[in-house]
Amino acid sequence: MDNTWSLLNSVARQRPIPRPLAPGTVRRIAAFAKPHRASLLTFLALSTASAVLTVATPVLAGHVVDGIVGHARPALVFGLAVLIAGLAVLDAGIGLASRWQSSRIGEGLIFDLRRAVFEHVQRMPVAFFTRTRTGALVSRLNNDVIGAQTALTSTLSGVVTNVIQLVLTLAVMLTLSWPVTVLALVLLPIFVVPARGMGARMAELRREASTHNAAMTTQMTERFSAPGATLVKLFGRPEAEAAEFGYRAARVRDIGVRNAMSARMFLTALSLVSALAQALVYGLGGWLALRGDIAPGTVVSLALLLTRLYTPLTALANARVDVMTALVAFERVFEVLDVNPMITERPDARTVPPGEVSVEFDKVDFAYPSAEQVSLASLEEVTTLDARGGTEVLHGVTFRAEPGQLVALVGSSGAGKSTIASLVPRLYDVSGGAVRLAGIDVRDLSFAALRDTVGVVTQDGHLFHDSIAGNLRFAAPDASDEQLWDTLQRARLEPLVRSLPDGLDTVVGDRGYRLSGGERQRLAIARLLLARPRVVILDEATAHLDSESEAAVQAALAEALHGRTALVIAHRLSTIRAADQILVIEDGRIIERGTHEQLLAAGGRYAQLHHTQFALA
Repeated sequence: MDNTWSLLNSVARQRPIPRPLAPGTVRRIAAFAKPHRASLLTFLALSTASAVLTVATPVLAGHVVDGIVGHARPALVFGLAVLIAGLAVLDAGIGLASRWQSSRIGEGLIFDLRRAVFEHVQRMPVAFFTRTRTGALVSRLNNDVIGAQTALTSTLSGVVTNVIQLVLTLAVMLTLSWPVTVLALVLLPIFVVPARGMGARMAELRREASTHNAAMTTQMTERFSAPGATLVKLFGRPEAEAAEFGYRAARVRDIGVRNAMSARMFLTALSLVSALAQALVYGLGGWLALRGDIAPGTVVSLALLLTRLYTPLTALANARVDVMTALVAFERVFEVLDVNPMITERPDARTVPPGEVSVEFDKVDFAYPSAEQVSLASLEEVTTLDARGGTEVLHGVTFRAEPGQLVALVGSSGAGKSTIASLVPRLYDVSGGAVRLAGIDVRDLSFAALRDTVGVVTQDGHLFHDSIAGNLRFAAPDASDEQLWDTLQRARLEPLVRSLPDGLDTVVGDRGYRLSGGERQRLAIARLLLARPRVVILDEATAHLDSESEAAVQAALAEALHGRTALVIAHRLSTIRAADQILVIEDGRIIERGTHEQLLAAGGRYAQLHHTQFALA
């Protein structure tokens, strides 16, 4: 119980601090709208026509009343009625066309924004994903973009139409009777003052609701995965998990109720003020009509026009809340777009020449980027970012893997082996020195050239929730079924896959959890074999295999690595005895190098690791 309350108190302290919108948000939205200028102009023309028709109907109704009071010819009254009906039909058609245009504009803007965010996130360095909570990031692309889409699409037509209608209505009312119009506007400040405060408050509530929605998405994403659900069950914390989720869900519920009631009270007050203003128009207008200062039809026109005046005022007051909600949603998405990708492709990026490829590290220093360089506090769901970072973890690493050679990296956990491997496919950029493929700095190569040249199998062998064929074709989209079967055969997986009811179409589940650890790893290796890279990096690729599976995969790898340059990280020293060169890494430095026999004879750190491992075995 104490843990639950501590958890809830920690969540409560994460409530966002009120702050204004980021400067330039509106300007950036306008930049996304620029390609839709033609549609915007068409929409503006349709909205203007609709506003003119809306104002024309009350004026014609006034003429009908004047005709009836003045005993005009029936044909005139009938003609005016037909004209009013025709304008109503025309207005309905224009309204549909206007709505279609506004929807196209709104949906187009959201499409552009969503695609821009997705492409930007794809360019982010691995450090971004190691710090960011997945659910928080998904929430930006779902909840926030959808929130912006809803508010923008539904509000755009209303704002433009209501502004035009308001201006035209006010102009016509002043023309018909300025004293009555001025009296009707006496209550206008009651609209304006609350609307300003209401919009700011709604924006702040929107921020807090977005934060809690992102946290719930994160919690569901992590806890509903197979490993996450297993961890919760093993450590027996379902009550604490439910309490955290319940707190956030309750806050979103309470914010929703407050938003709904505040908006309803606001609109109710505005409707009451509109009714009072209409009563004033009938009172003053009726008195002026009895005196003969204005025609009876003018009173009717003014009363009808008043609804055209206060209705857009009410809608615009509510639209301010919608606009602020949209701006906050856009702001949260722009935050992601503003995170620096760090690793970028040069305009004159090169390709790797044909043939075998060497791998060279030349006095490489490396420090992992700090949180403020690659992340956002809101995506990590913390108040302030971790100030640590920038500490050098690799120091002057120099070696060369000749074309076709196998170089092995060994050492203690955390020594820097995986960090070295991650610099070859440019998952990170070096802080000093250079990493070269075929003599070319990897920073000068195109991303496509790196993907085609370097293949990696990590120790977790990640798979998508897709079929076996889908996971394999992620490396080679055009591969035929025959090529897939050939690859599976070389990875010693063909008998298993053929025994499955759906064969290649078998879905492997979230992260491949329907397969055993060894099967997942062999499928990941099969994916590498299908890609046929010229440089292969195996980061503990056989760590999760039993002896039988390891022997099978080692045989497949021996065939696949023939004639290719390989960088292999291994805890099991028995797997790298035949390496052309073994590098012993400790504290980010190469402390020993040589063949298996040379390092054993030297009696140094490698010999110590070898003795310890085989003594335990």
